[in-house]
Amino acid sequence: QERLVESGGGLVQTGGSLRLSCTASEHSVSTSFMGWFRQAPGKEREFVAIFMRGSGRTDYSEAVKGRFTISGDDAKNTVYLQMNTLKPEDTATYYCTADYYGGAYFVQDRWGSWGQGTQVTVSS
Repeated sequence: QERLVESGGGLVQTGGSLRLSCTASEHSVSTSFMGWFRQAPGKEREFVAIFMRGSGRTDYSEAVKGRFTISGDDAKNTVYLQMNTLKPEDTATYYCTADYYGGAYFVQDRWGSWGQGTQVTVSS
């Protein structure tokens, strides 16, 4: 059973919107910090956004700042990524992550749990 279950990917035209969801399916997963990374074909996995549940703070990569919004629902143990004004360069597999170890949150090695990934394709 996947510990993080993602949904919401799909195909959208340039300028469109999508909302991704990620739910922690096991109570053993630490969801105090949850994030999203993405990986395009032939490229390294890169940080997209982080949600810090206690403070409500968020942070984003420069590539998505101002277009994407990350938020959380404590009751559902879920984090969302609202993606607006999508561009072809946003095309990638998007991965939800949790079980943050501390340190540089934009480095994937600082996270312990990953979802299976959901594909986002933006057509030009």
